[in-house]
Amino acid sequence: MDLNRRLYRSKRERMMCGVCGGLAEYFNVDPTLIRLLWVAVSLAACGTGLLAYLIAAVIIPESPYM
Repeated sequence: MDLNRRLYRSKRERMMCGVCGGLAEYFNVDPTLIRLLWVAVSLAACGTGLLAYLIAAVIIPESPYM
């Protein structure tokens, strides 16, 4: 495992802001899986996932490379 890797919002795997795509690239999993998990958590937590997504979109920097 590379200890120097960083979490970025994805430029390639993006639907809205690239947060789920960036998490998928970071954990090396399918972005659709991350998106489905995010929606499930958002529905279970009464929409708190949407707020978390917006905060993550502001905090996580966009990837400098394509």
